Amino acid sequence: MKVTPRNNDDLTITLQMSIDKSDYAEKQKKILQDYRRKSDLKGFRKGMAPMSIIEKMYGRSALVDSVNGLISEGLNNYITENELNLIGEPLPNEKEQKPVDWDNDTAFDFVFDIASSPVFDLEIGGEDKLPRYIPEISESESSKYLSNLLKQYGKMEDVETAQDDDFIIADLQQGEKRIEKSYISLKTINNQKEKNKFLGKKAGDSLVVDVNEAFENEVDRAALLKLKKEELNGINPEFSVEIKEIKRFMDAQLNQELYGRIFGPDAVKNETEYEDAMKKKMEAEYMQESDYRFMLDARNYLIEKADIRLPEDFLKRWLYSANEGKYTMEEIEKEFHNFLKDFRWQMIKGKIMKEQKLEVTKEKLLDNARKVATYQFAMYGLNNVPAEQIDRYAQSLLENEKEQRRIFEKSEEDQVMDFLLRNVTLAEKRIPLDELQKTNN
Repeated sequence: MKVTPRNNDDLTITLQMSIDKSDYAEKQKKILQDYRRKSDLKGFRKGMAPMSIIEKMYGRSALVDSVNGLISEGLNNYITENELNLIGEPLPNEKEQKPVDWDNDTAFDFVFDIASSPVFDLEIGGEDKLPRYIPEISESESSKYLSNLLKQYGKMEDVETAQDDDFIIADLQQGEKRIEKSYISLKTINNQKEKNKFLGKKAGDSLVVDVNEAFENEVDRAALLKLKKEELNGINPEFSVEIKEIKRFMDAQLNQELYGRIFGPDAVKNETEYEDAMKKKMEAEYMQESDYRFMLDARNYLIEKADIRLPEDFLKRWLYSANEGKYTMEEIEKEFHNFLKDFRWQMIKGKIMKEQKLEVTKEKLLDNARKVATYQFAMYGLNNVPAEQIDRYAQSLLENEKEQRRIFEKSEEDQVMDFLLRNVTLAEKRIPLDELQKTNN
């Protein structure tokens, strides 16, 4: 087999691979012998069918397999011997590759394009200046933060009479049909006439409701009646509703119980300590906005500084091939700028990780998984979850391939950002929080 390289430029190479019968004959023979050993044809003992029949049945398949094996071997050898770090996968040359006649040809020519990852220099030090935005938190934003926190730690409580946004647990009756403990959110009832029937009512009161008018959304109506959506047709919409319970979501109250729920038992003992702890909590959370802005600025700065050239035409073809036609070339063109930006950033991030000997250890990965787990529990109002439960959930996240990859990439990015924060010159700028949040969107 003869492999002839041609450099199209310093990033792409065209390889012509010429294969004749002497290259693949032995491989093809071994493949056919294997077919013969496994053959179980009628009229012949197992593995003893004449080779002429085997060749007639499997000759083309054996030829394709043996030639493809040579192609793979030739490509791998060339890449290894020349110490190439490829971008993507080898692609058939669109202009030079001719159709292959497997039935009649005995010699074959294959032409592939390969692209090598560019080498680039990137020195990072004090001469690199990046902005570091420090958020200024206004009184209104502090009040808003506290209000949201009180809602986050709030809970459902029983109330005496129903109001606009309350939740009602009720039994529905229609003849002999009875539906117990249905859940009604008054907030979802848009028909004011039907909604008015509930307002001011108390537990034990009864009323008649047209469920079609009150619950226009079929999913809500099906849930109320404990039916499947397709079972709603032909239902008599008038039901007698007996109110069992009325509940209202109430904000948490500022007291010792709340301090313990937010900061842990006995961490905060009075209002002064609460105010100090709350200020630190707010600053830590809003500094995440600053960290995110720094990451965006650093990424843009380093992409421009590194000025990495990429084989763009090859990458477009590779994206189309790798996605097996899932995206059209027009769709790839539309998003290609963002792809190049992310591709360059991944190269820069990888270079910094390698040169600075940064490593995502199992402990760092688990620590970030714990942060994700804690955040997800908090989203459901579950704060101060026991450490062992956080650990179990974090481990389950890392057992999910998609989640593990996402957490790993975040861990890498955190280390790169930490390295940059320690090594570049930071130009600190104080900026109102709302302005910082706008720039991050």
